[in-house]
Amino acid sequence: MRVYYESAREVPIAAETDILVAGGGPAGFCAALSAAREGAKTMLIEQSGDLGGVATTGLMSHWTGSTKGGMFQEIVEHTKVAYAPEDLSYYPLINHEYLKTWMLETLLDAGVSICLYTHAVDAIMEGNQICGVVTESKDGRRAILAKLVVDCTGDGDVAARAGAEYILGRESDGMMQPMTLMLQLGGVDRSKITYVTEFEKDWILPQGSLQQLAREHLSAPMGHVLIYPTVFPGCVILNMTNCTQVDGTKAEDLTKAQVLCRKQIEQIVKFLKRFAPGFENAYPIKTASYIGVRETRHFVGEKTITEQDIAQARVFDDWAAANLHFNFDVHGLTGAGLDITGQQESFAQKKGYTIPYGCFVPQKIDGLLLAGRNISGTHLAHSNYRAMPICANMGQAAGVAAALCIQQSVQPRKLNVRLLQARMRELGVAPD
Repeated sequence: MRVYYESAREVPIAAETDILVAGGGPAGFCAALSAAREGAKTMLIEQSGDLGGVATTGLMSHWTGSTKGGMFQEIVEHTKVAYAPEDLSYYPLINHEYLKTWMLETLLDAGVSICLYTHAVDAIMEGNQICGVVTESKDGRRAILAKLVVDCTGDGDVAARAGAEYILGRESDGMMQPMTLMLQLGGVDRSKITYVTEFEKDWILPQGSLQQLAREHLSAPMGHVLIYPTVFPGCVILNMTNCTQVDGTKAEDLTKAQVLCRKQIEQIVKFLKRFAPGFENAYPIKTASYIGVRETRHFVGEKTITEQDIAQARVFDDWAAANLHFNFDVHGLTGAGLDITGQQESFAQKKGYTIPYGCFVPQKIDGLLLAGRNISGTHLAHSNYRAMPICANMGQAAGVAAALCIQQSVQPRKLNVRLLQARMRELGVAPD
């Protein structure tokens, strides 16, 4: 590859803060809010113009996965809106625009300094300690100094640039879960439809199984049906576009996925109008602002959570996040549907598990915490803990831990986890 040598230049210091949170999805929102509420001077940067991540700009219809108590419960309680006429109360549905506004106002009310449209492009290091990040925005290149950084970018962009060790994708071969562009349809007669909310569920029609019809009539790598309810009358959200064998840490692959998934929309709408009752007058309303990236970097932490830990509902002595529950949501790595390793409806473990604090602490790099899908865990475990409520729970724990580190003047790896657990219990988060 040819190279261009950039001249050395001074980078203005735009801000100094106690805690800098990178990424404004569920994990980042909760990390920033909890840190600020614990009294730490806190700043959050987000590359898009809105907070919420997959829950908002990603156009996800509902909160998948679950947890008890803590900040996620607060999110749900404060963002409940009137559902459509049908009884959809079994789903914690998302009103995207309401959630965007509520998250923004809630952080501002807590005293969090927010910078939107701002990318974290490099880590400022002193030896093995991160001391801030370099950002790019309309203002150009700027530095933000921080005593502690919480990486909630999903892909772990800050941690990677700080030199933290990671595994990309599946341990055996680097394969990653596919990308999806979520699609909202209007004009749907919901009284006639059957929601298909898991790969293992189906809609049986006179012509046969809708899942099987999708395999026959949708071009690969499409071929599955996932139809979700929404809070908006006459609307559904589809999780049916599909792009496999792409890497979310590469702009060229993100572009490839965006182009392919957008091209798939017309075929999906025609398919549903042809085969699925209630979709005769359906039309696209909008797509997600960002392609949905499920999996990229898994960082190597002081501890690593595995699929066995989740299957056994393990309660770690050094837990930081607790009462977490989801399934092994592994979308097909090479094609449509559920991967052979995945379990959705068939997932048998019903108890809540915990995540140890060490999963949030990358090896060798000081001044840094992880929260969200970039923590230290295996490929299969990640398919469970990447669910948004679980990421929110992790974000709260990371934010509290970051504030405690500032108060105690210790590095994250030296924090007494009992202090964190005691505070989390006070906040309503603890293993059953």
